[in-house]
Amino acid sequence: MADTSGTEELARRAAAGDSAALDRLLLAISPRVLEQCGRILPCRQDAEEAAQDALVQVASHIDRFEGRSLFSTWLHVVVANCARQTYRSLRRRAAEQPSAMLPVEVADPRTTSVIAGSRLDLLDALDKLEAHRPDLATALVLRDLCQMDYQEIAGQLGIPVGTLKSRIHHARRHVRESLQGG
Repeated sequence: MADTSGTEELARRAAAGDSAALDRLLLAISPRVLEQCGRILPCRQDAEEAAQDALVQVASHIDRFEGRSLFSTWLHVVVANCARQTYRSLRRRAAEQPSAMLPVEVADPRTTSVIAGSRLDLLDALDKLEAHRPDLATALVLRDLCQMDYQEIAGQLGIPVGTLKSRIHHARRHVRESLQGG
């Protein structure tokens, strides 16, 4: 997510309680939030739901933004968490509904996006990793899905860059093994 000094200033003012600045901030970041959710969730409607949740989280918790890092860094974490939570929620709802009530069609491999299927597999692998090693999952999500740079992530997580790179390496290995069925 590209940053402008205007967005950073709006975030600081919104965090200090300026409701007009919060309104302008939400309007300014909405397209970028949707784009980021779309990188994680393959279905446009799911990405829109996650983006809406992320904007609600920003509005509800802007007072938690302390300005120690860039607003964009804080926002990346919020967006990634909301997108992944939306996916988990949709998966749980689908599992809870009786299949007889759902008009389920078998996916046609000629029309199903390989990319969409791969992203869903990746989200499942990340959920497995997060259950056992949340520190690894967070690092991987911020680097590979949110495309944040190492310095920014290390600052957000409060760890050295070398530790971060090690976590990402181990996370990629675990995800690769999960995707390969190991």
